[in-house]
Amino acid sequence: MTSESRVRCEIDFEAPGRQAGYLRAPLSRNTSGWGVIEIPIVSVKNGSGPTILFTGGVHGDEYEGQIAVSRLARSLDPAKLQGRVIMIPALNMPAVLNDTRLSPVDNRDMNRCFPGNPRGTFSEMLAHFVDTVVLPLVDVSVDLHTAGHSGDSALSTNMHYVADPKLRERTMAAAAAFGAPYNVVFWGVDEGATLTSSVERRGILSLGTELGGWGRVNVEGVRIADRALTNILKHFGLTEGQPDTRQRDGSPGTRHMMVRDAAGYSFAPAGGLFEPRNVVGDLCRAGDLAGYLHFVEDIDREPLEVRYRRDGVLWMSAGPGRVQRGDAVAVLMEDYDAQRAAA
Repeated sequence: MTSESRVRCEIDFEAPGRQAGYLRAPLSRNTSGWGVIEIPIVSVKNGSGPTILFTGGVHGDEYEGQIAVSRLARSLDPAKLQGRVIMIPALNMPAVLNDTRLSPVDNRDMNRCFPGNPRGTFSEMLAHFVDTVVLPLVDVSVDLHTAGHSGDSALSTNMHYVADPKLRERTMAAAAAFGAPYNVVFWGVDEGATLTSSVERRGILSLGTELGGWGRVNVEGVRIADRALTNILKHFGLTEGQPDTRQRDGSPGTRHMMVRDAAGYSFAPAGGLFEPRNVVGDLCRAGDLAGYLHFVEDIDREPLEVRYRRDGVLWMSAGPGRVQRGDAVAVLMEDYDAQRAAA
């Protein structure tokens, strides 16, 4: 079986200057047997230097990255660059146009489809293109996310705890240069099939973000993202200048945090209407009330209490109101501890 991508790319990544075009991913449908989905892509290259990949819109209802990457793609001047920047502002275009996390084409979460499959579903096909065509060119990957309609998030970068200490140190330094209020080193519920995991398997520096949520455009999240992309270019020497990492509250930089294990997560024990008791950024204690799970369809049924399992700062909170059993309704982060992280 062939491993060649079915996605066609009109960009010559080795050519100098600015190139703007489209990825064309085939999508046969009732009204167009030879139809394609067009996905904008921009490559800017000049001189020698590392290659940085900026992606947004892996989930369609996460907007801040789409805005920031699009803005940089329109404005980046090749003459002021030493290196190469590849920008895909809205990678999962069907989900972006549908304003959903999952693709309406195959009902898949693209960020659970890596490394993909060239003969698989639409989402798997796109994941395969990124993994086999784009990532071999890349030295640094910055994939911009928010909590979308799933919830809200404290404005942050995030990264996995990678085994290579030098890569881990470089990633934490890049996160500090990005300049979000928090950087979260985390162990997730389902991480093996994410873009981050594909990047890490190649030994590439990988940085993600959570810059808002609740299905809206976060004003501060966009401001941080805009500044952060130029900060990353400066940090890795592609453009001149020093990163600006000052926070809106006057604090000087990024606070490194971690979500070390499952005790940081609180899950809904049943389906119902969740009433949170805190907002992201709040300091919470083990045993404190995370919220009430209401059963408004049952007139005399008392709500269930959901409590935090450890001390920490609320990183993620529930978003949609009505939740299903097993949904994460709160995630707490702690201050980063290198010894505990390595344990």
